[in-house]
Amino acid sequence: MSRPHAATLVFEYADERAARLVAGSVEQEIDDIEEDRSRAVLSRSGETVELRVEADDLVALRAGVNTWLSLVEVAESVAEV
Repeated sequence: MSRPHAATLVFEYADERAARLVAGSVEQEIDDIEEDRSRAVLSRSGETVELRVEADDLVALRAGVNTWLSLVEVAESVAEV
């Protein structure tokens, strides 16, 4: 079921390997972080990683976006992309 508020974050990488590394790292957190007020859906196509954050309210959306941006940043630094 779709929630009333959403943001889609799109990350482009130099190659498919880098996108796969980041997506694989972040994907592991999807089930652990999902909360009552928000959820995230991750997809990857070639060099592009897309993360859709859906939330019941704008406060939850902002918190979710901040959380996922931080996790992507950590994944990128660890993967050195």
